[in-house]
Amino acid sequence: MLTYSGAEQLLKAIGEETRLKIVSYLTIDSFCVCELVELLQLSQPSISQHLKRLRENEIILEERKGKWVFYSLNKEHEFYTFILHLASMLPSKIKKIQSFTVDGKRILCD
Repeated sequence: MLTYSGAEQLLKAIGEETRLKIVSYLTIDSFCVCELVELLQLSQPSISQHLKRLRENEIILEERKGKWVFYSLNKEHEFYTFILHLASMLPSKIKKIQSFTVDGKRILCD
């Protein structure tokens, strides 16, 4: 059951526009920092700070692939279904990811 303090922690962690966008992207696929930089048109340090906040609250996971780190939603998070539901109510990022892929920007990390 969701407690008031748990809800507060979760909402503070995702309650910022850039972090909401990151979460929306991660509902579709995993991404590395360089891809999120390109998708969000923000600096790498800025993206890294947002990812850190999400990681600290265990909303996202990181997986090393060679020298790159890929981020994905933590499907084991207590409020994973809530996060998915919230993301489903936000503007879809699927078309942006599709055009990103078509433009050849999807694999910047290789």
